[in-house]
Amino acid sequence: MSTAPNSESTPNDSTLTRTIASLDELVALVRAEDSDSLYIRWSAGPDVDLRQGQSSRDGLTGVALPGLSASPLRVEPWWDRSLRLWLARRLYDYRHLPDLRGPAVRPWVLRGVEVARGPDNEPLVRCERPVAWVTENVLGQAEQLIQEQDSPEWGPMDRR
Repeated sequence: MSTAPNSESTPNDSTLTRTIASLDELVALVRAEDSDSLYIRWSAGPDVDLRQGQSSRDGLTGVALPGLSASPLRVEPWWDRSLRLWLARRLYDYRHLPDLRGPAVRPWVLRGVEVARGPDNEPLVRCERPVAWVTENVLGQAEQLIQEQDSPEWGPMDRR
């Protein structure tokens, strides 16, 4: 796994120096760590989130939420497919956020504790430790893997 930031793929954020450059690296991270406390967050990064008091805002009402909106990386017991596909699915769900919130919004992995649930029933977490940036390459690999799932069971995931 990369440890030095890359100016092309990693925003300037002093909190995160590690970079996940492939979907396989993300799989290895989740396998190596306690996945119950790993989350993916889409934002301008931990420096900004920590400076803003680890609070997200409800997109509809603007209400301040008591934690950071994030998606758990832990695999649910009912999932009957690979960890790699699970993680690709978790990334694929929110790949539209940079288009909605601006190019500074990027995915990053954090270790955290769930403190509440948001209005869409999403986990709201307190970041205990920023872990790593997730690069565009990982997002491309995730999208490709999802698109390769040529099955009538898989439906469209247009979040726009």
